[in-house]
Amino acid sequence: MNGAIGHTYSWIQPGQILELLDDPKKKHKVYKYRLEIVYEDEHIAAINKPAGITVSGNAFKTISNALTFNLKESNLPDALAVPTPVHRLDNQTSGILLVAKTKNAQIELGKQFSNQSIQKTYSTIAIGEINKSGIINSSIENKTAITNFEIISIIKSLKYKNLTCLKVFPKTGRTHQIRIHLSSIGHSILGDKLYGNKDTIHKGKGLFLSATEIIFLHPKTMAPIHLKIEIPNKFKSLLEREKRRWNTYNK
Repeated sequence: MNGAIGHTYSWIQPGQILELLDDPKKKHKVYKYRLEIVYEDEHIAAINKPAGITVSGNAFKTISNALTFNLKESNLPDALAVPTPVHRLDNQTSGILLVAKTKNAQIELGKQFSNQSIQKTYSTIAIGEINKSGIINSSIENKTAITNFEIISIIKSLKYKNLTCLKVFPKTGRTHQIRIHLSSIGHSILGDKLYGNKDTIHKGKGLFLSATEIIFLHPKTMAPIHLKIEIPNKFKSLLEREKRRWNTYNK
């Protein structure tokens, strides 16, 4: 603060110069946890985040602390000290997570997220039968929230009567947006312990929500980048099991 070390009890006043400096002596935590790399170059990377691990925070076992173990160091002049995620996925949500390796990439991708030009697609399984594709635009915490969804298939289930497989396209990025929106129309995501019906919670396999596709502009070349991954194996195995049980019971 004005060239001196700031303190938590210091009051910020108009006109002061605030600088955030990275201590070169500080040792960054390295979590030796192997991640699947979807894309990587000198500027950015994308990894397939597993469900059940937090992106960042005070804990040691985070995606952020595992990035230096998995990604190559950038040799560019504005390389970040450590690769940094530029958005978040819930702990229980899996899928594509974008990472900046340079300061320019961090700023440019941040702008794209802010102006909502990045297109994200999630795959999910909702409880019950959703009759038609549509849009949910109910506000979340008094903020605009828009979610489009497309029906992929409807599976018969002995326990749930029906399960609906969806592609979901959130226009905004509110916390737990997809989970809240689907729950608001009476079709909570399978395995959602927070917003789902306690009587229909699917235990043991976690949340059936995965970020499976993303389209954005490369922060350096501005060329369109389209990344896509397969839905998690747990989705396929559950759907096959539900089909098998239904067919066995209804012979």
